[in-house]
Amino acid sequence: MIIFGASGDLTKRKLMPALYTLYKEKRLPEEFVVLGIGRTAYADDAYREHILKEMDRFITPKERVEGTMMEFISHLCYLTIDPAKAEGYGLLDQRLQELTGEKKSDNLLFYLATPPSLYGVIPLHLKGAGLNRQHTRIIVEKPFGYNLESAQELNKVYASVFEERQVYRIDHFLGKETAQNILAFRFANGIFEPLWNRNYIDYVEITAVENLGIEQRGGFYDGAGALRDMVQNHLIQLVALTAMEPPAAFNADSFRNEVVKVYESLAPLTEEDLNEHIVRGQYTASSTKKGYREEANVAPDSRTETYIAMKIGINNWRWSGVPFYIRTGKQMPTKVTEIVVHFRETPHQMFRSKGGAGKEANRLILRLQPNEGMVLKFGMKVPGPGFDIKQVMMDFSYSELGGLPTGDAYARLIEDCIQGDPTLFTRSDAMEASWRFFDPVLRYWKEHAEAPLYGYPVGTWGPLESEAMMHEHGAEWTNPCKNLTNTDQYCEL
Repeated sequence: MIIFGASGDLTKRKLMPALYTLYKEKRLPEEFVVLGIGRTAYADDAYREHILKEMDRFITPKERVEGTMMEFISHLCYLTIDPAKAEGYGLLDQRLQELTGEKKSDNLLFYLATPPSLYGVIPLHLKGAGLNRQHTRIIVEKPFGYNLESAQELNKVYASVFEERQVYRIDHFLGKETAQNILAFRFANGIFEPLWNRNYIDYVEITAVENLGIEQRGGFYDGAGALRDMVQNHLIQLVALTAMEPPAAFNADSFRNEVVKVYESLAPLTEEDLNEHIVRGQYTASSTKKGYREEANVAPDSRTETYIAMKIGINNWRWSGVPFYIRTGKQMPTKVTEIVVHFRETPHQMFRSKGGAGKEANRLILRLQPNEGMVLKFGMKVPGPGFDIKQVMMDFSYSELGGLPTGDAYARLIEDCIQGDPTLFTRSDAMEASWRFFDPVLRYWKEHAEAPLYGYPVGTWGPLESEAMMHEHGAEWTNPCKNLTNTDQYCEL
């Protein structure tokens, strides 16, 4: 495995812990070698020492198996070259011959943990050095392009170097056990799938928010924003898992065909949608935390969104007329990723809700993180006289399985790639279909400088306008904790 960007944050924070997990569980080939590539100068021993030190930060003592860490570290090597320059790839080929003992080893996995600007450069240099061999595979991180045109250009580059079966566009959300369990929940249980349509579901909301800012990623994030960073890949994947038809068989082609069908069924965004059904925001300072524009490497007049909420529709027989509300944001009150399915109310209300709160329909909450699991909310009679109804919860949590680990998303996806299983990776046509839907949003913001960007204080649930967007459907966001105080601090930026 050759990791480009081996001295970077992603490698030490995610890739090395994932590889260690695979190693200690004996899920890697015995003679594997990881060759790190980067511009930072390291000898092999110095790189091993660097990674060993970083592992103390990202691997807890409980996750270690005695004696395995030093064994794992011994499989690491390093080569100092500039991935942007073609002349270093001859040295890479030479080093691979030394490590494998073969002149043209074909058992290679490249991982691009680099800035996106190198995604289109590295494959061409690999081709120039003859390293794009028949069974070689390559994993590419997000974002795969910045808009439809750039994604199409990248796909052309990869098609000129590799076959589609060799390209693995990674989205770590699909490596999460809880994301995969959405499929098992839907298609392995006969009691839910008959209800999974417009006749019984009123609306769906999908939330992926976190209580952190951009941390040290100002340079990257100010050129990307929430739509590129989260919506075009992570959230739309969750929409697909929720809305897709049952695959004919659970294999890579059938599963990914159904994902593409969802993307191609997304209702095209009209000018009214761009104005009324999309709310973007940017977090502003609180008494204790800085605002987005005060973050390092962020322009003082930045118009980059750190929050986005959208109403989208799916034009097919199953979902016609059912709105999907999606949102993501930084500096929220908590970190949570969940899907909430709101079922339609009963056609006739015979009973009163406890406390006179009004009607409450059934809800199914699929929680991806934290507290992974699911909750079904339904009405039950309150003990005592009368027929007052109160919502109760039937819940399941992975933590109740006796501490059974939910698994590391990167470990799962890297292992799938090693085994040649692309099921949970994004195919080129899906990537382009997703960008085709979101491209008008980016173009509209670029062409209309006056398009609203709303400020929201750190620690709140985003702009109040996102709440108003839901009200036209008689809906509201499911917030684990309501925090919409200090409304005078909300503003248009």
